[in-house]
Amino acid sequence: MTACRESLRIMPREMRMMSERILSLTNLPKGFALMVGDVVMYSEAMGLGGFALLEQRLEALLPADPTALSLAGGAAQELVLDAGGQHAWFVVASVLDLLDEALESGKTAAIKVTNCMDPAELAIAAALGRRVGLEIVMDGSILSASATGKPADPVLDAVLTEGCAIAADLWWRIYDLAKTALTPESAVSRRHAGPIIVTEDGQIIGRVDNDDDTDLQFISKISNGSQEARS
Repeated sequence: MTACRESLRIMPREMRMMSERILSLTNLPKGFALMVGDVVMYSEAMGLGGFALLEQRLEALLPADPTALSLAGGAAQELVLDAGGQHAWFVVASVLDLLDEALESGKTAAIKVTNCMDPAELAIAAALGRRVGLEIVMDGSILSASATGKPADPVLDAVLTEGCAIAADLWWRIYDLAKTALTPESAVSRRHAGPIIVTEDGQIIGRVDNDDDTDLQFISKISNGSQEARS
């Protein structure tokens, strides 16, 4: 009898945080890494590779270069996109942009994607396309689109309500991997949070508004007290 693997219900905030941190370890431009932060969550929710694939492919993802993508030819409604060996997760955004642009001159558009790592993951485009009112159907390496004019996001709606069941051992490995993207703990890092930093002598540098519940006076008192104790 096979033992049942324990699973955890992971919600969007945690999935996004972990994938964004891990993708920040790659060579992706920082803005681009943030832009594709949802692809792993959608992959997980759609029953594709998800976080298991993220762990498996990490070494191959590190040298990511979205500038390697190029249009290899084709008419406006029958485009061919050479992915340059990049992972499908980093191709989806370009596929959506190209299909959306092509639909400005026709009722339907199609794009063939070649030279792509894990091409099955391009199916994520069908879910993300719904956000901008695109109905996308994937047939092999070809994605065809038409405009619905009705933005929706059923995958995200379901995940916001139910989360994703992810094997506990996998999730904790992902969690540990994501922590490697963080600045190592130090005396300075412990005094630095968000847009402010408290210096060793208790001075507060940075934002001075009070739009949250941070008790800056309390922080500075601790710092001043520590300073006095040392003098």
